[in-house]
Amino acid sequence: MTQSDSVSAVSNHLQVRYLENDAAVIKQWDDYVAVAPEATFFHRAGWQNILRKVFGHQTFFLYAERQGVIEGVLPLAQIKSLLFGNSLIALPFAVYGGVVADTAEAVAALEGEAERLARELGVAHLEYRNMKPRHPEWPTQDLYVTFRKDIFPDEEANMLAIPRKQRAMVRKGVNNKLRAEFDTSADRFFALFADNVHRHGTPAMPKRYFEALLREFGKDCEILTVVDPEGSPLSSVLSFYFRDEILPYYAGDAERARDFAANDFKYWALMCHAAQRGIKVFDYGRSKVGTGPYSFKKNWGFEAQPLHYEYRLYKRQEIPQNNPNNPKYKLMIQAWRRMPISLANFLGPFIVRNLG
Repeated sequence: MTQSDSVSAVSNHLQVRYLENDAAVIKQWDDYVAVAPEATFFHRAGWQNILRKVFGHQTFFLYAERQGVIEGVLPLAQIKSLLFGNSLIALPFAVYGGVVADTAEAVAALEGEAERLARELGVAHLEYRNMKPRHPEWPTQDLYVTFRKDIFPDEEANMLAIPRKQRAMVRKGVNNKLRAEFDTSADRFFALFADNVHRHGTPAMPKRYFEALLREFGKDCEILTVVDPEGSPLSSVLSFYFRDEILPYYAGDAERARDFAANDFKYWALMCHAAQRGIKVFDYGRSKVGTGPYSFKKNWGFEAQPLHYEYRLYKRQEIPQNNPNNPKYKLMIQAWRRMPISLANFLGPFIVRNLG
């Protein structure tokens, strides 16, 4: 499909366009996302570079503009896979997505173009990862929730806000003389992350993905690594910053991290660091209902908030279940755990790029 600057005129002045490599328009997009109330970190223009260059996906970052002023954005990417099918998603590898717009007219224009595009591409479904419901008549995915909570500028207030049992685990990490360090490369993080997901039987993102995130988002992407008193890495987390929020997004732990309470200390150190930066909201990210990460976040005093993943089905009858909870992947997960980690890290990127 040829992407022209102007795809469709919806009214006398409102137009839907495709974001391309125009620095001025990219800045205008990000300036809009920075202030739009419903925008998230995953609406930033930089994700187009990540999805194209790291994973090779075809992207369609739509924006509605009127007389040179952006009124709404909708970042989309196509995942076309023999194993997992053909889909158009807002946005792969993101917790949140979907339309962000100032006017109902802009919403209709962007979603109308997305549906036209979905049919042209022949996808099986179109997926929006909304924080709020937009299409109650569409099938929805109830598997995921998110955890968000205000944090205080005062360290002691944040400590007292943690439930007693979890607070004891944080103090255990402190008493074990753990240290939090900030990394300028993804080396230590990736070693812990890849080992962690391998033990759980799932493929790891490629190391170049994390390196690309650090380059693309600069000071708004940060890696914190917890080390023991001898300096050996135990636990690490890659976080995003957006406005007054921090989003710890990818994490990994060594097997012995549990003995030191390093995972608990990691999030405490991150919370303290965020508070010092003036951050007001700690976004613990999404988890599957009923899983270990879900319980861990609840233990911190965070309340689950439903996510509204909505699907427009074209060539399928049911919502796709491309996640480890799907029983048909049980044997694959068991086999992956037994695979040498060097082989898993080699094969993983070829699989995970199609999961989204």
